[in-house]
Amino acid sequence: MTDIRHRTRHIDGIDIFYREAGTPGAPKLLLLHGFPTSSHMFRDLIPKLADRYHLIAPDLPGFGRSDFPKENRFAALAASMAAFTEQVGFDRFAVYVFDFGAPTGFRLALDHPERVTAIISQNGNAYEDGLGDSWHPVRAYWQDPSQTNREALRTLLTEATTIWQYTHGVPAPERVSPDGYTLDMHYLERDGMADVQLDLFGDYRHNIALYPAFQDYFRTYQPRVLAVWGQNDPFFRPPGADAFKRDVPEAEVRFFDTGHFALETHADEIAAAIREFLG
Repeated sequence: MTDIRHRTRHIDGIDIFYREAGTPGAPKLLLLHGFPTSSHMFRDLIPKLADRYHLIAPDLPGFGRSDFPKENRFAALAASMAAFTEQVGFDRFAVYVFDFGAPTGFRLALDHPERVTAIISQNGNAYEDGLGDSWHPVRAYWQDPSQTNREALRTLLTEATTIWQYTHGVPAPERVSPDGYTLDMHYLERDGMADVQLDLFGDYRHNIALYPAFQDYFRTYQPRVLAVWGQNDPFFRPPGADAFKRDVPEAEVRFFDTGHFALETHADEIAAAIREFLG
């Protein structure tokens, strides 16, 4: 069995929960989850990589077992992750980004390019090309941040929508374990969580405003990039994966016949791609 340690660090006034596996001194890999999940989403991936890499998967502030952030903004999430990596000794590392973890990780790379050795993006978007139609209700809130438009986004926090996020685009939905979305709902129903997530939905527009800066980072630093993509994702479409090649011509792009939460059905294939990519 893989020895996975479950720990907490106090970072700038809040507690950050994280999972750790592998041997310190091995190549480092930081795993950043997305909405509405937590480091639990890496439960199948970590054991497949721990023999070769030192892995750390934190719960982002406001998610999982971590405390709520001091500010419900992606800039604050990235600042917390920068301080977290310093405290756990991740001075140079590859980063796996997914969904909300992508703008968090890309901000980290933008601010500290010397730390990031490679990027693995699993449905982690940095291009307008990748934004799907499912963003329409959120865009409406950006254009008119009224209480009516804010309240309309509460449907994204329901159990039905969470299950849909896990199963949409999956050819065999019975392969998706209910454990993931059941745990997500447990955390989503914490007191105050709805406002944290609604604030982050509103703040996401600032991530899109940073897309040109992210792309300039890719062009300037030419990080090694592997995009592993659930091709049926309704939020981040395949063109968002292919777009990495515009700025990093050597980027590797691999598509899998699944949805947004690709690790739920293709952990073996994605682990094999990462092992080949990182070497």
